[in-house]
Amino acid sequence: MTAPLISVITVVRNAAGTVGDALDSIAAQTWTDREHVVVDGASTDGTLAILERRRGEIAVLVSERDAGLYHAMNKGLALASGEFVAFLNADDVYANGRVLETVARALLESGADVVWGDLVYTREDDLGEVVRYWPSEPFREGYLEQGWMPPHPTMFVRRSVLAAIGGFDTQFRYHSDFEMVVRLFRHPGLRSMHVPEILVRMRAGGHTNRSWRNILRGNRESSEIRRRHHLGSAVTFFARKLVWRVPQYFRRPPAVS
Repeated sequence: MTAPLISVITVVRNAAGTVGDALDSIAAQTWTDREHVVVDGASTDGTLAILERRRGEIAVLVSERDAGLYHAMNKGLALASGEFVAFLNADDVYANGRVLETVARALLESGADVVWGDLVYTREDDLGEVVRYWPSEPFREGYLEQGWMPPHPTMFVRRSVLAAIGGFDTQFRYHSDFEMVVRLFRHPGLRSMHVPEILVRMRAGGHTNRSWRNILRGNRESSEIRRRHHLGSAVTFFARKLVWRVPQYFRRPPAVS
């Protein structure tokens, strides 16, 4: 297997205060076989001016109105040309400059179709202060029925596999990533690998968790996804989701270098 080209897709709208950190994070990566695809949702706060100033670091840049987060993500997938694709949100950063290299070497050694790692949530105003640690683990049969999913910003997926299963279902505004993960991990013959390292620092307060209303709407979508994909009883599904999630607020992560 030759060195894989990795497409990192950033979807952004009105994130002038944080998008520069995301750009710096990708520019600092030691893995040079990469492209950065940016889909801007017609920002009005100066975001586009920042992107234009740094146009030389961006392989593909589009700025136009879209029909929501996951519609914009699907546009990014259509624009990407890498063998593997990942999403880095405009308010998130890679944990260090070696993340893409670490993932690429894991892909080369394992032949996996999807690789993911661990994640920390930080304060919105301080990327160095961790408020939640999301360690993951290798996928096992039965995990989907327990509401398991890998930390989605740490996922690197073979683009041909995503083409086979289809992109994000825009019917879901909050948990389309989980619905896609279900289809992904049920794809016949999928080869997967967990890298036990913190790959992404994610600011708390994102799209899904911005308010209790969004959390409740997201849980309704999770219930619909559970029914659609026959993921077992609601009691088991949501109880196990809590078992996965609650300890994340109490575990202490290893040092993020």
